Amino acid sequence: MTRNIMDVDGYKAVISYDPEIEMFRGEFLGLNGGADFYAADVRSLQKEGRVSLRVFLEECAAQGIAPRKTFSGKFMLRIDPQLHEIAATKAAAEGKSLNQLAEEAIRSQVALEDEGLASAG
Repeated sequence: MTRNIMDVDGYKAVISYDPEIEMFRGEFLGLNGGADFYAADVRSLQKEGRVSLRVFLEECAAQGIAPRKTFSGKFMLRIDPQLHEIAATKAAAEGKSLNQLAEEAIRSQVALEDEGLASAG
């Protein structure tokens, strides 16, 4: 299954193709609830995404719920102990904390320009 990201009115959705039902599926990311949509072609998928998002946002407004999840900036990471040792040694050698090294590695792997975070930190 191939995955891509689609922007629907400023909200990101991961798009996958399900060959069993021969349809595209979109699922919005970073929301306080589930919102997904299906269509057989990209144009219809964009249309269905806008409909799904509108319904979700209307429901959030009706219930007084913020539509987007909030993130604390903290998460637990489990890695191989040997990799942990190597990373800690590298961070110390560069005069950085392990957290700084990990943040730099994550930044190098994700496209932050769209969210305006490329120069944050």
